[in-house]
Amino acid sequence: MADITGEAAEVGMMGYASTTQVTAGIHMRQRARAFIVADQASGKRTVFVNNDLGMVFQGVQQAVIKALKAKYGNQYGADNVILAATHTHGGPGGFSHYALYNLTTLGYNKRTYDAIVSGIVLAIDKAHRDLKPGSVQLGKGELTDANNNRSLAAYERNPQAERERWGRPIDPEMTVLRFKQGGVDVGVISWFATHAVSMSPTNRLISPDNKGYAAWRWEHELKGVRYNADSDFVAAFAQSNAGDMTPNLNLDGTGPTQNEFDNTRIIGERQLQKALEIYNGALQTLSGPVDYRQRYTDFSRISVEGRFTGGATHQTCPAALGSSFAAGTEDGRGLDGFTEGDLAGNPFFTALGGIITPAPQWVRDCQAPKPVLLATGTQTPYPWTPEVLPVSIVRIGQLAIVAAPGEFTIMSGRRVRDTVKAALGDSVQHIVFAGYANAYSGYVTTPEEYDAQHYEGASTHFGRWTLPAYQQTFHELATALRQGQPSYASTTPRDLSNNQMSFQTGVVLDNVPLFKSFGDVTLQAYAGYARGQRVNVEFWTGHPKNNLRQGGTFLEVQRWDGSAWRTVANDGDWSTVYRWVRVDPVWGSSKAAISWDIPHDSLPGSYRIRHYGDYKNGWNGSINGLTGTSRTFQVY
Repeated sequence: MADITGEAAEVGMMGYASTTQVTAGIHMRQRARAFIVADQASGKRTVFVNNDLGMVFQGVQQAVIKALKAKYGNQYGADNVILAATHTHGGPGGFSHYALYNLTTLGYNKRTYDAIVSGIVLAIDKAHRDLKPGSVQLGKGELTDANNNRSLAAYERNPQAERERWGRPIDPEMTVLRFKQGGVDVGVISWFATHAVSMSPTNRLISPDNKGYAAWRWEHELKGVRYNADSDFVAAFAQSNAGDMTPNLNLDGTGPTQNEFDNTRIIGERQLQKALEIYNGALQTLSGPVDYRQRYTDFSRISVEGRFTGGATHQTCPAALGSSFAAGTEDGRGLDGFTEGDLAGNPFFTALGGIITPAPQWVRDCQAPKPVLLATGTQTPYPWTPEVLPVSIVRIGQLAIVAAPGEFTIMSGRRVRDTVKAALGDSVQHIVFAGYANAYSGYVTTPEEYDAQHYEGASTHFGRWTLPAYQQTFHELATALRQGQPSYASTTPRDLSNNQMSFQTGVVLDNVPLFKSFGDVTLQAYAGYARGQRVNVEFWTGHPKNNLRQGGTFLEVQRWDGSAWRTVANDGDWSTVYRWVRVDPVWGSSKAAISWDIPHDSLPGSYRIRHYGDYKNGWNGSINGLTGTSRTFQVY
């Protein structure tokens, strides 16, 4: 695994499309978790990387593949590398090369983008260097109390017989892979469909949300992994067809409680416990070849055959968003970037041209019954969302992983799995749907759900026949995989890495009040605490944009062991919070507010909290490190 955490303050966050949700600290760091499986008989290998991100945007995939080719030649490429996102809404944004996803972040954020790309490459490199003979085992189970259908009325438009076949309006299926090197457990991947939105739109702390909590619990609490060092066990909680699956069980943006931190922990814990049960239960060892097929396809102009549409041949459309896209969902997602008042003050939008190109009538007709709000696919000089998208299937023995660049509703994901299973035949027994993979192109609903034009249907980019177009494409890939034939030729996606604009504010200078120094304590710890209590300490600090501390930390909780101070927690742990607080924007002063919820199983003894930061000198622009240390306090 590797750290992929971006800028921890004053950067718009990715997921809720809110201009007011900007980073102001870290609850837990974001990480990339990489797995490589190599077939020793054929030499073929495949990579799966699970990333604590809202999305893996196409520009990220392009940069990662470019870096891997420079390092390893043709060993790793777009055909055998899957980069998937957990879809947390708790990370900094601005790392897309397409305008729509940077609208509420004031454009492109290169430092966060670079942190994500370099971290993913590092995780893959660690996995590459750690390859050893081993085995992969698979198990399945059902989890029924960690997701709910937030778009039930649209779901119920699907045929009754199809709904009765599946039984529930949720997807309870969890698939778990257990990785061993020799006889030693080294990792796990769990796929389960639920949005990573337990943290609400008002949250401003970087958080990997419920799936990140589950990963941390398994790695840190159960396996003793200490972050910021090469780890012996990696636990990935991956996303599936979660388009209409919310963890907010109350269907109002909350649930099962009214507290977002408790909800994150509870939904994460439920995923962890079910994954553990499957992991420790009856498992099937995967055997047979590693193989894969991948293609870039222009989804804005696919002619979809009648066998996938249930009737006549139909065409997909240039991407467009419907009116309900702006309305949002029960989880609180709306669209800040398109109300007239907000646009007037958005310099990124002004630089894009200031006027949205209206949707041509033929696009409106093609997208019907969607009332088009914004035709992202026909904006100039470049579309605001990608249309040439990567789709891939990876086979590991009896398992096929279907990777798709969007948010598929559960019925959409089921139909894709059925399509792939039928095309692959008996050689593959298990199909996993890996959503949010390798690029991002909004939602994918069934045609029946599309007609309802709820948020998910309005966010289905390429019109009513988007899902059948995916089914047709995956059918072609699966058929080629089964027959041992190459996939059809790809369409080349555009590279927009040199066409980015940013209106992010940089750090001018950092300062402290007169007679104070960087690192000085402004709020001191008490002399002692009982286990279960919270320690609060504050320090004069610099802006976290000065140094992301990637692979490092802004804080450490240390315990005296009789001969030295030993770190027991940092800013990657659930028990700590690092908040950055602007005190005086003119003078440039700020504080680091650090809290530690003392775990009930903490050893009694002497503790202290240290803060690490960096400040920018206003005279010469140099970046200088700082350290602050609290008083020693007792835990009893």
